[in-house]
Amino acid sequence: MSENTTTRTPAYSITEVLEVLDPAGAQRYAELTPATVQRFGGRFVVLGASPTVAEGEAGVVVAVVQWPDVETLQAWYDSPEYAPAREIAATAMRRRVLFLPGTAPTA
Repeated sequence: MSENTTTRTPAYSITEVLEVLDPAGAQRYAELTPATVQRFGGRFVVLGASPTVAEGEAGVVVAVVQWPDVETLQAWYDSPEYAPAREIAATAMRRRVLFLPGTAPTA
């Protein structure tokens, strides 16, 4: 790797839908979000999967997105592009959203 090459550490967002309050709103959120994720360089690793619970309690559906880095993830979350979907999610579902730093790529 040359000195001019910067290595970015990937980041992940995990969205766990705990309860759907408005099915039509949840569907609209699901329609709006993927394009915004793609625009910011995110890649769905898991999309709309029902979790198998090994321990504890889980929600009804989970999505995991890999991002180029934490800064890009935060920029997407705060972006005007994602704002309409985020606003819908606030009333359409009860959810948990987590941001996690990944591990640095190895040489």
